[in-house]
Amino acid sequence: MAGEPFGRTRDGRAVTRYELARGRLRAAILDYGGILTRLDVPDRAGRPANVVLGLADLADYEARNPHFGALTGRYANRIGGGRFSLDGREYRLPLNAGPNTLHGGPNGFDKRIWAVEAAEPARLVLHYRSCDGEEGFPGNLDVSVAYALTEDDALRIDYAAWTDRPTVLNLTNHSYFNLAGEGSGDVLGHLVSIAADAFTPTDATQVPTGAIEPVAGTPFDFRTPIALGARIREAVPQLAMAKGYDHNFVLRGGRTGLRPVATCLDPGSGRRLEVSTTEPGLQLYTGNNLDGTLAGPSRRLYRPGDAVCFETQGFPDAPNRPDFPSAVLRPGTCFTSTTLYRFDLG
Repeated sequence: MAGEPFGRTRDGRAVTRYELARGRLRAAILDYGGILTRLDVPDRAGRPANVVLGLADLADYEARNPHFGALTGRYANRIGGGRFSLDGREYRLPLNAGPNTLHGGPNGFDKRIWAVEAAEPARLVLHYRSCDGEEGFPGNLDVSVAYALTEDDALRIDYAAWTDRPTVLNLTNHSYFNLAGEGSGDVLGHLVSIAADAFTPTDATQVPTGAIEPVAGTPFDFRTPIALGARIREAVPQLAMAKGYDHNFVLRGGRTGLRPVATCLDPGSGRRLEVSTTEPGLQLYTGNNLDGTLAGPSRRLYRPGDAVCFETQGFPDAPNRPDFPSAVLRPGTCFTSTTLYRFDLG
């Protein structure tokens, strides 16, 4: 399958968009950042709509993208203080989120052009080599990511990675979902459930404190479906500091295999999303930093709460938290991870 041109980067590199189709789903993905720019899903009346936020052109993705749809790494989420120690050596990373490093740094995987290893009607395989020292991380790291549309109306993402030196790794896709359709307003009425009995609270800079706290009796209890907006304005410090939800949930099952971990239903359209993953954590983010200055393909401005992210992941700041699941990858081992975003009608 041949892609179509999507412009050139500021330094003149060509970017290509690939379109996938299978069953009821349609997707568009860039080789720049592995960005999922579009995902069309039908509603209960059979009418398709794009359910992920995005930007109009490559210039905006280069200059202003808050990680819409991107592959994030080498370390998704935050590393506190932009530093970590591994095997007795300290590594310092560039800071791009206050005093911390976020999503691999200012020039993380979301800013790189990925090589296309396979382009099929319903499957796209991307590869990127992150060289030793890139954004401060040790080791030459080879990453392969396969996007595929499945027979049961899911977008499946398979990750694999190898290194020649001990390093740390955390990979995710950062799609912003609005099941009513991109540009349709806020998602606070979406009903969400998460298979987690605990979460990792953060400090004022959004880095985990190291504690693992139960969700029972808090606004973080999504063990049964509840509207995203039902408790988002409760006067608790965790919500106040993040301006909404931007927290890692401790998923039941750890790294025990692929299993359902979250659901999201838009009552208006009937679109329902089920998230499955092999990862131990899930970052729930309600687009709190969307400030009305970005517009998507609909030409409507994005504001806080206009989307929800389900970022399957290892725990944030795990390289500095020995009690968290390890994020260390060593030579001779292969990191693998799978996430499915499956759609049906609720």
